[in-house]
Amino acid sequence: MAQYGALFSRHSISYIKDSICVARSNNQIELSESDSAALEGAAGPAVKMAMRILVKMAVLYGARALLDITQAHIDSTVYIGDAGLEYAEGLANMGAKVAVPTTLNVSGVDEYHWQEWPVPPEWAGKARRQMDAYQNMGCTPTWTCAPYQTEQRPQFGQQVAWGESSAIVFANSVIGARTERYPDLLDICCAITGRAPAAGLHLSENRAGQVLLHLVDVPIELQETDTFYTVLGFLMGRLVDDEVPVLVGLEVEPGEDQLKALGATAASTGRTAMFHVVGVTPEAPTLDIAFHGKEPQRQIDISEADLREARRKLSTTGDARLDMIVLGSPHFSLAEFSQLQLLITGQLCSPDLEFVVTSSRGVALLAERAGYLQSLRRFGGKLTVDTCILTTPMLPDGVETIMTNAGKFAYYVPGLLGAQVVFGTLQECIASAIAGRILLNDELWNE
Repeated sequence: MAQYGALFSRHSISYIKDSICVARSNNQIELSESDSAALEGAAGPAVKMAMRILVKMAVLYGARALLDITQAHIDSTVYIGDAGLEYAEGLANMGAKVAVPTTLNVSGVDEYHWQEWPVPPEWAGKARRQMDAYQNMGCTPTWTCAPYQTEQRPQFGQQVAWGESSAIVFANSVIGARTERYPDLLDICCAITGRAPAAGLHLSENRAGQVLLHLVDVPIELQETDTFYTVLGFLMGRLVDDEVPVLVGLEVEPGEDQLKALGATAASTGRTAMFHVVGVTPEAPTLDIAFHGKEPQRQIDISEADLREARRKLSTTGDARLDMIVLGSPHFSLAEFSQLQLLITGQLCSPDLEFVVTSSRGVALLAERAGYLQSLRRFGGKLTVDTCILTTPMLPDGVETIMTNAGKFAYYVPGLLGAQVVFGTLQECIASAIAGRILLNDELWNE
């Protein structure tokens, strides 16, 4: 289980580093009367504990005050060890209840299908307890890394407290809601108190573009593909890290799933929490507005050759035996299920590999009603809900090479699962599943 602890450590170290950078030793938080009362225990021990943590962390964020939030999304739902479980059960046993509508990120186990995979029963049991703890606090059991696909999707301008990197960047960039990059364990404190530090991307002045990314002579045929946005996200995260990039030179109108892929991959390869696409995302109708009337701190030109090289880095092999294909990181949307059905109808997956789609239970229910899951089962594929293969020990023995169309998943597979990875389009993944071997078409990329 060491790889799952490594994921926790990576994000924890990154967060601590960020916190130290913004900490002000002489900063004092201006608390409202209700905040002060909560800090003194007037609302009970759970709220007192949550408020104490929140106030201390607000100082590290450089905040001078707290602000109200309208909803939260909790990333600390994933069971990765006893510490997180004890924290969740401790809050629940103290009577903690969320003060705002709160969705839940992926859990540590698919409670419906985990027995179909080599998940240790002890792991599944503890993961289930952690799920129960958060539900007992009044959270909505969405169990998805894509809460923007649920009924509790926030609206433009709303102040929210979201965990999960791919959800954070989507909320800020595509919706125009406002959230900082909340780490595990702090997100639930925001939900319990209904408050968050008035800092970072909650504030208008911090949402201005900083780096201009200019697409130069990138063929429109390439820009029209889903893969383009994943590859661009991989490159964007590497180039800007935690700065706010502004993209120009795009000649097509990207769809929501393409923007999802762009942000999710950038948030994995870097620490991107917000981006602007001029003429597309809500806070960037013009270049000047995206930069809040200021000049870019720097400009980076992105060529087709740059994208080609980024695409290569998403794969660690191209000619190994193919053992598994995984789709849905972030979770598959209903539109993606529809696209998948068109490609697999009348086809059969090779019996020599596993074909898995991960999604939320809510989207899966809609997909079932639409007939998409029947097509998946006839094809020979499987569905996993509530969780992610990166966060639960469901990988079968002997899986050495995994293929995916998800940049986020491709980036994490070698480090977290210890497997080789092949990145391809959805069409290439389906063709490879049918053939039982890796099939890639490099023609569009001039390779």
